Amino acid sequence: QKLTSYHNILTMLRSILLFVLIAAGTAFSPLPKANARSSTALNMATEVKVGDKIPAVTLSEGQADYGRPEAVDIAELIAGKKVAIFAVPGAFTPGCSKSHLPSFITAQEELKAKGVELTICIATNDAFVMEAWGRTSG
Repeated sequence: QKLTSYHNILTMLRSILLFVLIAAGTAFSPLPKANARSSTALNMATEVKVGDKIPAVTLSEGQADYGRPEAVDIAELIAGKKVAIFAVPGAFTPGCSKSHLPSFITAQEELKAKGVELTICIATNDAFVMEAWGRTSG
């Protein structure tokens, strides 16, 4: 049961990441074409398209001052909105803290100009770590 749930969450995160690569990709420099032998997630980007339905999955959102995390249904949160959702391997990791997250923070005006109403960061960390990372990262 737990393994199936974990697998479903990983599948959802993969789908969301791929959705972001397609939906928000126009706000950033084009990605280089992957080598035919490459096995990166970028090769799967054709699996999710703008307008594809995001599955109803409940995520935990950290609250200020270590408040109890709130459950958020991602499909309800983004319904009817143009959003940028990106996933990172882990909060406070060097690459994510120095490159991934800051690139979305600095791109907010450009994303808004393209009609993006909401930017969401998802990681495998718990809600408390994510809240602290968001607070300390701006």
